[in-house]
Amino acid sequence: MHAPVIIIHTIDHARTALAAAAEQGCKVVLHSAPGAVAYLGATVFRDLVTEAAKEHPGVEYLAVLDCGDEPGLAMGAMRHGIEAVRLHARPEIQDKLADIATQRGVIVFDHDGPVLDLLDMADPLAACRAWLRPLD
Repeated sequence: MHAPVIIIHTIDHARTALAAAAEQGCKVVLHSAPGAVAYLGATVFRDLVTEAAKEHPGVEYLAVLDCGDEPGLAMGAMRHGIEAVRLHARPEIQDKLADIATQRGVIVFDHDGPVLDLLDMADPLAACRAWLRPLD
């Protein structure tokens, strides 16, 4: 999915990003904070995004859980229903994970472009609106 990437840290961030995407009529990538799998966990992230998405059922989004440099945690995330993971690992490990992910229908997200990080944003909704606004 090619869509703007927004790093979310809370359910309110997810709700805000999805609300702005609904307003703009666009797709969005909801990306966890770096290494979030280690402290948040796969099921909490999955449930957080699922709950937020209930408020915006028409918005197309991809939820990406950042697994840091932990391939074992990325594998666990896949077993817990995470649809997309990001792993920062050596190429051979990335390749193995990509093979397994493909078999499970999971996306290995690899994006090095610009992102909007909602951490410490004074007005996350305004930031999301500006980030998702189409270029004329």
